Amino acid sequence: MFELDAAVTHAINGLAERSAVVDFLMIWVSSIGVPLLVLAVAGQWWRQAERPHVRHALVAAGLSFLLGLGFNQLILLFVHRMRPYDSGVTHLLIAPSGDPSFPSDHATATFAIAAAFLLHGMRRVGVGFLAAAALVTFSRVYIGTHYVSDVLGGALTAVIAALIVRSAFREDTRIDRWVTGIL
Repeated sequence: MFELDAAVTHAINGLAERSAVVDFLMIWVSSIGVPLLVLAVAGQWWRQAERPHVRHALVAAGLSFLLGLGFNQLILLFVHRMRPYDSGVTHLLIAPSGDPSFPSDHATATFAIAAAFLLHGMRRVGVGFLAAAALVTFSRVYIGTHYVSDVLGGALTAVIAALIVRSAFREDTRIDRWVTGIL
């Protein structure tokens, strides 16, 4: 299984350094993708259409984001996977990271947002965030910082977190009305 993971990772990273423009865009997406998605979520707080439902989904997205990253920290207590550039599988386009490779926090953060919107019935917005999450996670492999399985693992922790939040944080409860009524 590792051989397949390494081969697919190497193939994606092998696309790097063929176009300076594409390299620049992938580095940019990798570095600014998560903050842009967070801003895109936050900016919807004042959306007028279906305000209580939208705000509930926004809070759920934030909780899923945080819970998913919390799961990653627990996983890191037990899994210390070497980065693919340290293993000679990829060449790195940015500065190296001191963190273990698995799971990808970028994948967890972006897929948690997308999963939360999709699980709350906001299909159009959710699909947009899903496309952005796919681009961010692809960029992480492209620039050489993650194996494909790292981003798939991050996406899995994100979906699990979003499912837990969906079942625990119910719409139109007292706490939901209080949180979504702010501002």
